[in-house]
Amino acid sequence: MSSAGASSRYPQTYAAWQHDPEAYWAEAAEAIAWDRRWDRVFDPTKGAFGQYFVGGMMNTCFNALDRHVLAGRGEQAALIWDSPMAGRCETFTYREMRDRTARVAGALASLGVRQGDRVVIYMPMVPEAAITMLACARLGAIHSVVFGGFAAAELAKRIEDAQPRVIVSASCGLEPGRVVGYKPLLDAAIGISAHKPEACLILQREQALAPLIAGRDCDFAEAEAAAMPADPVSIPATDPLYILYTSGTTGRPKGIVRDAGGHAVALHRSMGMVYGLGAGDVFWTASDVGWVVGHSYIVYAPLLAGCTSVMYEGKPVGTPDAGAFWRVCAQHGVRVLFTAPTALRAIKQQDPEATMLARHDMSKLEALYLAGERCDPPTAIWAAEKLARPVVDHWWQTETGWPITAGFRGLGLFPAKPGTGGRPAPGYDVQALDDSGHALARTQTGNLAIRLPLPPGCAPTLWQDEAGYRHAYLDDFPGWYRTGDAGVVDADGDVSVMGRTDDIINVAGHRLSTGAMEEVLASHPAVAECAVVGAKDALKGQAPLGLVVLKAGVALDPRTVETELVALVRERIGPVAAFKDARVVARLPKTRSGKILRASIRRLADGEPAAPPPTIDDPAILDEISAVLALR
Repeated sequence: MSSAGASSRYPQTYAAWQHDPEAYWAEAAEAIAWDRRWDRVFDPTKGAFGQYFVGGMMNTCFNALDRHVLAGRGEQAALIWDSPMAGRCETFTYREMRDRTARVAGALASLGVRQGDRVVIYMPMVPEAAITMLACARLGAIHSVVFGGFAAAELAKRIEDAQPRVIVSASCGLEPGRVVGYKPLLDAAIGISAHKPEACLILQREQALAPLIAGRDCDFAEAEAAAMPADPVSIPATDPLYILYTSGTTGRPKGIVRDAGGHAVALHRSMGMVYGLGAGDVFWTASDVGWVVGHSYIVYAPLLAGCTSVMYEGKPVGTPDAGAFWRVCAQHGVRVLFTAPTALRAIKQQDPEATMLARHDMSKLEALYLAGERCDPPTAIWAAEKLARPVVDHWWQTETGWPITAGFRGLGLFPAKPGTGGRPAPGYDVQALDDSGHALARTQTGNLAIRLPLPPGCAPTLWQDEAGYRHAYLDDFPGWYRTGDAGVVDADGDVSVMGRTDDIINVAGHRLSTGAMEEVLASHPAVAECAVVGAKDALKGQAPLGLVVLKAGVALDPRTVETELVALVRERIGPVAAFKDARVVARLPKTRSGKILRASIRRLADGEPAAPPPTIDDPAILDEISAVLALR
């Protein structure tokens, strides 16, 4: 059972935050180097719910790199790049990272990038991706990383919204058995986008060189070599550090903004408090820099804390086998591994007895952390038994940027209840609310919400859309941030997340919009209407399932349409959507007002009973849908 015993400092730490939040965050902020100290820790009159460290001036890149070099740790490893895909492993010291980042910042500056400008980064898992992120931070520019698995149309949407002065990309990415050309996707996206960048910086990878467009494209390595190093630019703590787009329920991406000062303070604090790590410790987050996990815990948090961060270009299985993760941990002396439950399920599927684990020296590994989706208890139990280490599921979101709930190694608290996400971190007051916004008693399932104000590090707004931010997160439950997750706070205070309350689905830890997929399906000339839901999947957590109704008079074979729809989603959104199941049905279940009953479809797809809701137009439709789904 989860318990805060006598040796745990969690109760006292959480109580200290509750008693005086501003004093708590002021103390945490002392670990960050400030060019100008803040005037107020928190100003509730600014922004959607308030702003942190108002008046403060700082630079995140200086705190992540230069500060450690000046402290005498310049020769310590900062980043280990391990790429079974490229057959390479390289280590970069803090001094090397600082010097390369300063030159890349100089290269961006030579292309006109200044404080407040946006830079879109569309790169695979290579060191230059992290270096470019830090280079933007060094200049006070705002980066927006787009995951390399997104197709041209999705990339174009983000280019149009962010309006970058420069785009940084690579010639290709590497996947098991194939080379993925990034440059053709980038060129197509720029062609689609109404906004055109002034320049593109292209990292040429030997696996597939890309032709450069004269007058627009520059070679990354040549530009870096020719550049003058740029010094850190001091910016207001409340200025944006980056924009990270997450799926919206309408299919339009939402630009999550991260402010510089609060982000640095919260992430630095989380490394010691949540993960129990400090300067010199090796931390491996097996994610991608295109996602928030990669932003926070591959790049920024480990470097802010002076740790050594492992950056992995590979898969949990197939590069070369199901022992890949254990090899990386052993080879690099990883103390804490952080990954998604889907990775564990893939490893367990191929090596259920963990025979490959026994081949590696795991003596330095102390804990395994999981996030991105709720980990099913059998998988958590399997990992704990095989590793003989604490397995800690923790819950957070793109919007929060760091854990809402966790087990706190640095405070001596290890929740051991499979299926729970742990206790709230200091800064978060988490409650389950009913649909009217009233707090429910413990053990009652409801809408998980966080009492305002949110802590530092959480998104203060959406990019150029504060009204949209209020509508999406604050308006439903006044005084609270709506997480969009449903769950329960149990008698011990541990939080369990049961699923989303909207139409965002979690595929292998990636939040994807069913609305965006529906837009693609609806664009097929044979489709009259459609619905996409997230169905339970033993490996990925959820997998998208599309139901479509064909237009009257369409003579195509339904199986032909289904195949074309799968290919269309892959083309428009990309393989990251993992869309493999489209079904033609005679009609969709709807309310009398015409709303598609997606929740009922989802329950049927999951094999659960779906009693006809009182608003349904024709209850017999559910039996028809059930019969079609029985063929899955």
